Amino acid sequence: QVQLVESGGGLVQAGGSLRLSCAASGRTSDSYMGWFRQPPGKEREFVAVIRWRGGSTYYSASVKGRFTISRDNAENTVYLQMNSLKLEDTAVYYCAAGLRYYSSAFATDYDYWGQGTQVTVSS
Repeated sequence: QVQLVESGGGLVQAGGSLRLSCAASGRTSDSYMGWFRQPPGKEREFVAVIRWRGGSTYYSASVKGRFTISRDNAENTVYLQMNSLKLEDTAVYYCAAGLRYYSSAFATDYDYWGQGTQVTVSS
């Protein structure tokens, strides 16, 4: 079993920054950790993924160059640093852990999910 708890969401002006955290407990050493988001009235979409071992990363085109995913193995925490935020980044952000593959950008390939944290970008 893996438990995930997100934090760090909030209200920020366009152009600003926020850092999301995802504290993980349980067996995560062989997993890949992803961030997804669900904008109001839209489907959940992939944001970024990182592997605990090796730290390889992959980003969606919409956030590449603005967001950075990282992990702290000692703290068992994954971060999403979000810079140059845009109005369209407004969403509920979810952390997820997957165990079945090397990595993935598909929500169906993840086994555990956090409760989500709201990020609102204002003009």
